[in-house]
Amino acid sequence: MNYSRPLSIPSGGWSQNLSSLKPKSIVHRLTHFVRWALIENWQRSWVLLLWFLAMACLFSWKFKQYKHKAAFQVMGYCLTTAKGAAETLKLNMALILLPVCRNMLTVLRSTRARFFIPFDDNINFHKTIAFAIAVGIILHVGNHMICDFPRLVNSSPEKFALIASDFHDKKPTYKELVGGVEGVTGISMLILMAFAFTLASKLFRKNQLKLPSPFNRLTGFNAFWFSHHLFGLVYILLIIHGSFLFLVHKWTHKTTWMYISVPILIYAAERSLRSGRSEHYSAKIIKVSNLPGDVFSIIMSKPNGFKYRSGQYLFLQCPSISPFEWHPFSVTSSPGDDYLSVHIRTVGDWTKELKEVLTDDNGSACTIGRAKFRKLGEVNSKGLPKLLLDGPYGAPAQDYRNYDVLLLVGLGIGATPFISILRDLLNNNRTLEDQTDSNTETSISGDSLLSLASSKMASTTEKKKSRRAKSANFYWVTREPGSFEWFKGVMNEVAEMDHKGQIEMHNYLTSVYEEGDARSTLITMVQALTHAKHGVDILSGTRV
Repeated sequence: MNYSRPLSIPSGGWSQNLSSLKPKSIVHRLTHFVRWALIENWQRSWVLLLWFLAMACLFSWKFKQYKHKAAFQVMGYCLTTAKGAAETLKLNMALILLPVCRNMLTVLRSTRARFFIPFDDNINFHKTIAFAIAVGIILHVGNHMICDFPRLVNSSPEKFALIASDFHDKKPTYKELVGGVEGVTGISMLILMAFAFTLASKLFRKNQLKLPSPFNRLTGFNAFWFSHHLFGLVYILLIIHGSFLFLVHKWTHKTTWMYISVPILIYAAERSLRSGRSEHYSAKIIKVSNLPGDVFSIIMSKPNGFKYRSGQYLFLQCPSISPFEWHPFSVTSSPGDDYLSVHIRTVGDWTKELKEVLTDDNGSACTIGRAKFRKLGEVNSKGLPKLLLDGPYGAPAQDYRNYDVLLLVGLGIGATPFISILRDLLNNNRTLEDQTDSNTETSISGDSLLSLASSKMASTTEKKKSRRAKSANFYWVTREPGSFEWFKGVMNEVAEMDHKGQIEMHNYLTSVYEEGDARSTLITMVQALTHAKHGVDILSGTRV
């Protein structure tokens, strides 16, 4: 069943009087928030609550531990606060690596853990931990530099005698405290992390801050990417810093390495796997098409052993453009296809440069710059640059087979994962039809009963192994009429092959005039007449 929404139907009235739905009193607002947290976001709530409790317990435990030490008589609550914050820093420096271990999360996404842990919020949790680290640094470094170091330096001989053995019976100066191993490593980590955190902010990462040359190199994805790798040095300094602590002498009490060793090993294995797999998954470009709306599609050969599910995404790297940049894109082909396809919208420097390298204005392979790529040895026989793949990685849309009825809503280029799902559903329908035809032919042959029983058993087993959605409703909302060219072939193919009406497609174009406008009325009339006569929509050029 194919359906196009009349262009003149207004949507402005739908949003009227929504303000009356908001709770007025404080009690109602609090009740609404509790309901939102417990019912709609219970997964996020319990993870965050557990994380807060862990930090609170560690802070309180270390706070009380140092409150009963002799050093408390000299440095007071400045010391206990700094040490409590340091304990939360150890935990968060260990946890912050786990949300970016994509391969581990992809594996866990296929287990029952997905019912309790919101894996889709891994980057948000990563940013939340980073904010907690920033707060911990302020408490830890601030209390050391401003409070307990001055109190130690200016302490009376009687009080200093309580902890003199920790400093070899010699009262240190402020310069000695800051210039020692603990001070140098701590200040170095502070500088590196402040630099990395700043360049990771939205203003710098998305190039929203315009700086004069040469400071403009500090903005954009490259600056964010390279600065984030400074954390490798930060972890080395953290281990050294945790091995030369004041007031702690037994190695069993120096627990920094205990916190971060396992996450570092997991992250190192993750990066090693990604690096080795990307070299193995080198894709050959089959076709490049230039599409309206600053979009281009790439059809690549599927590397051996590359298995994925519809709805998942992969990372692409073009070594000729940048040997370090990896960018994620949803796969628009289905697992049953013998090729890989992605649709890319040019929204940044890297995607714009990739489009210039791969396509010209006519949508064919570009010849500009091929001599440069040949010198680098990064081209195939057609003169196109080599592309490296990394993935696939899990995404929310990959669980579509767990549901009988699918509601797929895509906005603009955000519809790419759903195109893969539609392709997969279409391929499944073809497979079922082929199996039905095969079963019919087999039943006519001599051994009809035995063959038909065997084919039915095989079909039943396959259905148990792979659940298939019974129906799907695809809503695509786009702003530009030219956007319909992106997936025109898929839509026409679904319209022709879906004889049972299992897939409904709905196109919405938002850049139209309001109801009552003569232009909108005229377009609607022509649209209805053309679709009724020829079965083709005048705006999208498809049967939808």
